[in-house]
Amino acid sequence: MTGTKNIRNFSIIAHIDHGKSTLADRLIQFCGGLSEREMKSQVLDSMDIERERGITIKAQTVQLKYKAKDGEIYTLNIIDTPGHVDFSYEVNRSLSACEGSLLVVDASQGVEAQTLANLYQAVENDHVIIPVLNKIDLPAADPERVKGQIDDILGIDTSNVLEISAKSGIGIEEVLETIVNDLPAPVGSITEPLKALLVDSWYDAYLGVVVLVRVINGTLKKGMEVRFHQTDTKHLIERIGCFTPKMIINEEIKTGELGFITAAIKEVSQTKVGDTIILSNDKKTQPLPGFKPSQPVVFCGLFPTNAADFKFLKDALAKLKLNDSSFHYEQETSAALGMGFRCGFLGLLHLEIIVERLDREFDLDLITTAPSVIYDIVLTDESKIELHNPADMPEIMKIKTISEPWIKATIICPDEYLGSIISLCEDKRGIQNELTYSGSRVILAYKLPLNEIVFDFYDKLKSISSGYASFDYEIDQYMESDLVRLSILVNDEPVDALSIIVHRNFSEKKGRAVCEKLKELIPRHQFHIPIQAAIGGKIIARETVRGYRKNVIDRIHGGGATDRKRKLLDKQKKGKQRLRTYGKVDIPQEAFIAALKVE
Repeated sequence: MTGTKNIRNFSIIAHIDHGKSTLADRLIQFCGGLSEREMKSQVLDSMDIERERGITIKAQTVQLKYKAKDGEIYTLNIIDTPGHVDFSYEVNRSLSACEGSLLVVDASQGVEAQTLANLYQAVENDHVIIPVLNKIDLPAADPERVKGQIDDILGIDTSNVLEISAKSGIGIEEVLETIVNDLPAPVGSITEPLKALLVDSWYDAYLGVVVLVRVINGTLKKGMEVRFHQTDTKHLIERIGCFTPKMIINEEIKTGELGFITAAIKEVSQTKVGDTIILSNDKKTQPLPGFKPSQPVVFCGLFPTNAADFKFLKDALAKLKLNDSSFHYEQETSAALGMGFRCGFLGLLHLEIIVERLDREFDLDLITTAPSVIYDIVLTDESKIELHNPADMPEIMKIKTISEPWIKATIICPDEYLGSIISLCEDKRGIQNELTYSGSRVILAYKLPLNEIVFDFYDKLKSISSGYASFDYEIDQYMESDLVRLSILVNDEPVDALSIIVHRNFSEKKGRAVCEKLKELIPRHQFHIPIQAAIGGKIIARETVRGYRKNVIDRIHGGGATDRKRKLLDKQKKGKQRLRTYGKVDIPQEAFIAALKVE
């Protein structure tokens, strides 16, 4: 235990918007990590997207020195984690590098679905939990009611809950004192051979790959040659240091500490999150168990609008993959869109963020196809396939069964919205598991098909509950369903980017809605454009985008249908038909996503 008794590693976990990043700001300010001039709000949210949306996407670390009331100086390693369900993998990784967690709960909103989910993850990692009530200075704050919820829903003893306001700085010193007194010091031996956990990595244009590590045993020093266990690659450490939150260069990282290393690593694929770092010639040290790889739940195709950008897209995805290990991609080719990639995400917000980052950081103009989930198909010859892309679905007569993933959803909401939330879940083919009350709030447990919630379930839930309902889910199991592929034809050509898999009972309604939406979104051309929805060879819905029409008989005076007028109209008709045969229809990018968010 030598040398680690004054180190405390902890993460800050909470539901979205309960004040994690603001609390991190106050702790940095109180410990003097940054001067007053350098301080800004949400200092750890370094990406522009994080600041604009007011959410944390990447977990960030910071090392602070704190002089406690007992006169001892402690080293605090804080990890500020995301609160959104789509970034739960980031949270899980961060928790494995710490011994404790500050569980932040909003004193006016109370316990939300993601509070529960993050708490379970912390408990799985054997964390000591310190409950913190934030925003107690708000007029709507009701600490006693929320304490009751923490006790009731989370089962945590509320006798020593800290009451603070991260924004105005009330109670920050009490938080720091509780951290040094109640959280355990990291376990590890400085005399044993080096063993470190690779927590995160990202690409820096100047330094190459920067690796965030947590040293379990031994010491990491500059100039050491180390080996990454999983990839079996050796590297010479060039730079070593920590974030305060500025990048500070040091000589070593000791047992129990978090820090970063750079070792002129050029290959993105050499740093696998959860890997064990050991000395290059060490054959005895057993590797750490690592993290179980994240399972993508939503898939979609990304294609460059300009085919020449394919190589840039490939490089950009490799760099993003390094920075976000829960993102997966593989190459694919589409008849309509050319060469691109099939990408896997943890949810729709994750997809949106990745596409936005590709646009901002790499200046890429992309076409995104319809998001879909993975289906398990058993064919008539008993062979099994995994279907990622609806366009690849085999002919219906070759399919014996199709199974789709279902989720366990937890929804917490005030009871006045209960009726409309239940009817939303029923519309999405949901099965109610349980319904319990905690005061005036309802905790609903539902089983829902992932396919139904992928597009707009979260948006609808927020709008019908005036923003008060919170939602969290985990993948449950695959269940057999009567599913069909709905193909969309524009100008008699199938558009594979718009193919979707739907339940047979909803197929006609969905087909009609998609056709109506596309009719609004596809601009008019010189000719009529038919938009059709089909299942197999059967057309189930149709709309027509009317073509522009020039009045060719305008300059002929006199009434009646003369031969001259007839001749001109026939000539125009032939020209329109020829145009339609050769005419290529441009479908705007926003039509792809908007067509899928239909009722």
